[in-house]
Amino acid sequence: MVAMLVLLEAGYAAGLRLNYTRSLPLGVYRVVKQSVQRGAYVRFCPPRTGAIALAMERGYLHAGDVCPNGYLPMLKRVAAIGGDWVSAHDDGVRVDGRLLPLSARLATDAAGLPLPGPSPTQLRLAPSQLWVMSDTNGRSFDSRYFGLIDRAWVMEVVQPVMTWEPGGNGSG
Repeated sequence: MVAMLVLLEAGYAAGLRLNYTRSLPLGVYRVVKQSVQRGAYVRFCPPRTGAIALAMERGYLHAGDVCPNGYLPMLKRVAAIGGDWVSAHDDGVRVDGRLLPLSARLATDAAGLPLPGPSPTQLRLAPSQLWVMSDTNGRSFDSRYFGLIDRAWVMEVVQPVMTWEPGGNGSG
């Protein structure tokens, strides 16, 4: 057990991050020194208010000591950046007119509880704003439910090293 903890700590110090949520492919991700751009995977710590506080109460987010408000960072793909037009409605999210896959807003979570979310909207993102989503899981808790995030909340940009899906053979 101690050896496993030492190994995990060494991996973290080397810039490796483990994703064990279904928002994006399960697996190992590596911190990279690159700017936040559309399509990048980002780890971020949003403030514990509104929909994020509700997500903590419902167990969508995991407790931890990495983020200042007592939970672990979220990992999402950046779908839109400053200057992009985002149109978010129940039937899906469009960025600059292009419908994103798996972007229809769900009314309830897996337990049948109503999901929060901003009203249908169309807006142009300011330079400090990001819209983050999963492009692999339509049930992900993302900007469809908590809205825009601020670039200042981003801790790091990561890239997949080795990912897998349950029942799959894995991929790199």
